[in-house]
Amino acid sequence: MFVYLNALFVGLLLISNILGVKLFSLGEIVLPAAVIVYVVTYLITDVIGEVYGRDAARKTVQAGFLTQVIALLFIFIAIELPAAPDFGMQPEFAAILGGSFRVMLASLISYVVSQNLDVSIFHRLKARHGESKLWLRNNLSTVTSQLVDTTVFIAVAFWGTVPFSVLVGMIVSQYLVKLGIALLDTPIVYLFVKFAR
Repeated sequence: MFVYLNALFVGLLLISNILGVKLFSLGEIVLPAAVIVYVVTYLITDVIGEVYGRDAARKTVQAGFLTQVIALLFIFIAIELPAAPDFGMQPEFAAILGGSFRVMLASLISYVVSQNLDVSIFHRLKARHGESKLWLRNNLSTVTSQLVDTTVFIAVAFWGTVPFSVLVGMIVSQYLVKLGIALLDTPIVYLFVKFAR
C-alpha cells in the first residue's frame, strides 16, 4: 500500500503543477485549477505518516520534490527540442508548459515549506496524543500548512501577472476552498488508514 500511496502522491503533485497554469473562476472567486488536485496530497502524507511513521512521510515529501525538479528539467528539454515541420502547435506547447515553469518554481518553494510543516505538526500532535485524535492531527496540520502553502504559492506564481487585489482574493478564496476540502477529507483519511493497516 505504501508504494501505491507514494505513486498517487507524486502523480497528483505533477498533475497539479501542469493544471496550476490555468486560472478559473467561480463567480467572483479566481482559483488555479491545481486546487482541485493538490489538496489531496496532504491527505496522503497524513495517511502515510499515521500508518508508516514520520520518516516515511518525510521520504514521500523528498521524493515529491525530486520528481518535480526532474519533471521541470524534462519539460524544459521538450520545449527546446526543435519542432517537427508538421507540428503546428509549438507556440501553444511552449506557452502552456513554459508557463508552468513559474508555477513549478512557486510549487517547489511552497511545497518544501508547507509539506514539511504539515508532517512536523502532524507528528508533534501524534507524540502528544498517541493513536487517538487522528481527526485533530489531520485537520490542524493540513489547515495550518495549507495557509502557508497558499500564500507562498499564489504570491510567487502570480505576483505581477494579476492586480494585487486579485492576488489577495486568490489567496483568500483558494485557502477557503482548501479549508473546506481539508475539513471534509477526515472520513477519507480514516478510511485510508484503516485500509492501509
